[in-house]
Amino acid sequence: MEYHNIQPVFDENSEILILGSFPSVKSREAKFFYGHPQNRFWRVTAALMNEETPRTIEEKRAFLLRNKIAVWDVIGSCDITGSSDSSIKNVVPNDISVILNNSNVKRVFTNGAAAYNLYKKHIEKAAGREAVRLPSTSPANAAYSVERLISEWRVILG
Repeated sequence: MEYHNIQPVFDENSEILILGSFPSVKSREAKFFYGHPQNRFWRVTAALMNEETPRTIEEKRAFLLRNKIAVWDVIGSCDITGSSDSSIKNVVPNDISVILNNSNVKRVFTNGAAAYNLYKKHIEKAAGREAVRLPSTSPANAAYSVERLISEWRVILG
């Protein structure tokens, strides 16, 4: 059993919530979201906000809060092999009401199909909100270039 070791990033001004499935091995090691150097999350969101790509954890946290973006993951603990979403079993979801009740989040997005399907199965009913599925920024999603991801992710801007 692996346990989520990263606290959610949000504050009372957060307006959108982006949920991943479960942190990758690299993210768990870094103790912050999207820690794999090939993950395109930071490049895509920075491009959408017309900002430089944040590099350090402190820069990333400040970037998210400045742009009213909350980030967490659907899963609090699970059995997983490496970083493979397809291997996820025995899911215990995170309680996202912590974010929803203490922020201005109005829209929920998922980073990829696994996060979307897990959200639908484990969280949507309790949260009372549908999520919008975005294409994964993972390097495993090779079908999507950075440019195509930016185009698809533009929906987060409202």
